[in-house]
Amino acid sequence: MLTHFIGGTRVPGGSAFPVRDPVTGAEIDQVYDADPEVVDRAVRAAREAAPGWAALPVGERAGWLRRLADGIEARFDDLVAAEAADTGMPLEAAGTLDLPRSVLNFRTFAEIAAQRPDEAFHLPGALSYTVRRPLGVVAVIVPWNLPFLLMTWKLAPALVAGNTVVVKPSEHTPCSAALFTEICEEVELPPGVVNVIFGSGPAGRLLVEHPSVDGVTFTGSTRTGQTIMGAVADRVKPVSFELGGKNAGVVFADCDLGRAIDGTVRSVFANGGQACLCTERLYVERSIFEEFCAVLAGRAQIVEPQPMISAEHRERVLSYYALARSEGAKVLTGGGVPSFGDERDGGYFVEPTVVSGLSEWSRFNREEIFGPVCHVAPFTTENQAVDLANSSEFGLAATVWTSNLDRAHRVAQRLEAGLVWVNTWCLRDLRAPFGGAKLSGTGREGGTRSLDFYSQPTTITIKLEQPDP
Repeated sequence: MLTHFIGGTRVPGGSAFPVRDPVTGAEIDQVYDADPEVVDRAVRAAREAAPGWAALPVGERAGWLRRLADGIEARFDDLVAAEAADTGMPLEAAGTLDLPRSVLNFRTFAEIAAQRPDEAFHLPGALSYTVRRPLGVVAVIVPWNLPFLLMTWKLAPALVAGNTVVVKPSEHTPCSAALFTEICEEVELPPGVVNVIFGSGPAGRLLVEHPSVDGVTFTGSTRTGQTIMGAVADRVKPVSFELGGKNAGVVFADCDLGRAIDGTVRSVFANGGQACLCTERLYVERSIFEEFCAVLAGRAQIVEPQPMISAEHRERVLSYYALARSEGAKVLTGGGVPSFGDERDGGYFVEPTVVSGLSEWSRFNREEIFGPVCHVAPFTTENQAVDLANSSEFGLAATVWTSNLDRAHRVAQRLEAGLVWVNTWCLRDLRAPFGGAKLSGTGREGGTRSLDFYSQPTTITIKLEQPDP
């Protein structure tokens, strides 16, 4: 049974619910669902620890981040196993992406914070300078698709900026967060600096609405983000949201076709399409459209299926496969449930799927699916491609495939997205801003922008008296 971690102590509380392996559907653990008493206790523990943690010099807080990074490396194999069990991702994927990036999150933000200078402005007869203070207690709401990576992406800057935190992982993926609490104990992190509560949506709502929570960071669906924004509006709490996407890929005829296909296969089907940055809408120049579709469909047929996170999410994705057919789509490949003849048939798999032939205004092309599927449509001119890519209410990420350098710059700068990749996908620098436009979120994190969100500046201006002549 996984228990909450509050003030450095294991705390039971709330009703229990099962955690299931997405690969087989089998129950792998039980976890508590935080009730109001548990949530309040966690927030109070964070509040009590906040003054002492904020008072530490930033160099000391950076030192704690490095200890946590070392602790993750010491428990690397255990965390890889937990992350794979939670999400159903292959061990190799967890071991080569999620865990290494998590270590890098702590080490990168330790360096950024320790080296960041303060601002000072010299006025005639006065000095104006800024100091930054932490928000206080931050609620960290973590999604289920890359849970450990995204938890550490938020924890590292929040902690080094001087905040204490209450983390709520997704109810589907609690195991790696539970292991992280053991690491907090092993490195002797001061009690109350990191608190972890488990639970479903109601527990998250109790947390973000708590009057002693000073800020909220959330990655997840646009609908949930809208709910959180409404819940914190009365107290005007700062929020940082990375929300849903209906990401576009634009493929020009002058691209390196093999490279574009390889990159597109990754951007559509990685992690079973369960990544906010995955591509769901593809626009291909008409002269190569038929060839591109044929090759992409063939490659999709040999993609190793990845499980959806839950039975409910599998049914949701399958409902969009059915919707595509009802709206008149041509299914180029996939569209069903694979059969393995082993224990995986009890898991939550769907077939990697490619469709075409739908209107831009179809529900299939307007709504985020979050599965291993894309729609492919042709375009004729560059302007048409840009208009099609920008036609969505979402604006998280986009890809452009072209060998024309002028076009690459021109198109990338016109796309309404927070991140644009040219001739690659998901290549990230932790110092660069990260976030979405339109319904894909608000605010930016990454590098100093994360520190800007997790702290507030105070401007101090001192009048300097002139010496007597």
